[in-house]
Amino acid sequence: MNLRRLDHLVVTARDPEATIRFYTEILGMRLVTFGEGRRALAFGDQKINLHDAAKPYVPHARRPEPGAVDICLIAAEPVEQVMAELQAKGIKIEEGIVPKTGARAKLRSLYIRDPDGNLIEISNEVE
Repeated sequence: MNLRRLDHLVVTARDPEATIRFYTEILGMRLVTFGEGRRALAFGDQKINLHDAAKPYVPHARRPEPGAVDICLIAAEPVEQVMAELQAKGIKIEEGIVPKTGARAKLRSLYIRDPDGNLIEISNEVE
C-alpha cells in the first residue's frame, strides 16, 4: 500500500451553524454542500466534513464527539499576522507562537479552539 495524502477529515459539531460561522468567518474557509445536503468546509485542496452530533452521518467514528479533534493547518501568511488577525476578531490564543514538528518540516505554531473545543493549530513551516 502507498497512501498519498489526506483527502478530508470529519468534525462532529454540537451546533453546526456556529461551527460553520467559525470556520468561514474566522478561518476563511468556504462552505460547500455535497451529496444529499451534506456540508463541508473547504480550503486549499482539502475539506473538513461536518457531522451534526444530534444526527451523525453513517458510517461514523465509533464515538463521534464534539471537541475530540486536534488538527494542524498551514497558513500562507506569517503566523504573527495570523495571530494579530485572530486577536482582532476576539479569538483567544491558547498557546503560541511555539516551535513544533510537522509532517514535512519544523513549524512555528499557535493554538486556538473552535466552538466545540477542538484544538486548532495554525502554523508556518520553517525552512
